[in-house]
Amino acid sequence: MTRLTAKIYGTVQGVFFREKTEALAKNLGLTGFAKNLPDGTVKIVAEGDEVYLQQLLEWCHHGPGSAKVEKVESTFQVATSEFEGFKVE
Repeated sequence: MTRLTAKIYGTVQGVFFREKTEALAKNLGLTGFAKNLPDGTVKIVAEGDEVYLQQLLEWCHHGPGSAKVEKVESTFQVATSEFEGFKVE
């Protein structure tokens, strides 16, 4: 199990980025969360199979249709298995 932490920059708040992330993550069997940060970015922490985390990360580079992603910063670490599902915070 692997953990992905990503911070997405651009027009990513108010465009259903978190909700669409949640739907995709659940579909991929990932756990974790997506939340808006005060600086206008979205933070995603997800755990699961690295193949599925890569798919989620790829999606984060464009997001939903109304988003304008400018940059994505991401890191991979060992999973902590602290999440029971995936949720929007």
